[in-house]
Amino acid sequence: MNLVLALAALFALFTASAHFFFGSPRITRAVQASDLDARIKLVLDAVWHMASVALFLSVPAFFFGALPSHARDARPLVLFLSLLWCTFGAVFLVTIFTQADRSKLFKLPQWILLLPIGLLGFLGSFASPI
Repeated sequence: MNLVLALAALFALFTASAHFFFGSPRITRAVQASDLDARIKLVLDAVWHMASVALFLSVPAFFFGALPSHARDARPLVLFLSLLWCTFGAVFLVTIFTQADRSKLFKLPQWILLLPIGLLGFLGSFASPI
């Protein structure tokens, strides 16, 4: 088994779970309680849950990529998902660094979870299974 990809799958499961079970109530309630237009609230709610789906669906892909019998066939998918996780992390960093107050680096810490999973996926894609 490719332990690096197995670790990516485990971290992805943790991050997806945290996003859904801890983030969803906090974020979706705040959006729904805001003064935003009802259509915008619905779009933001849907986008939040689309992110949850993307995060959760990557878990089995990383896991199957870790299995020696699926490693070769799963490599393109694992590479794509690794790019996706790194890009998600980069979105947070760009958001932080384009703001006037750059002290938000740790007020938006999502990049700390997103980038390592993507990097583990890239690393694991080229690691030999054990």
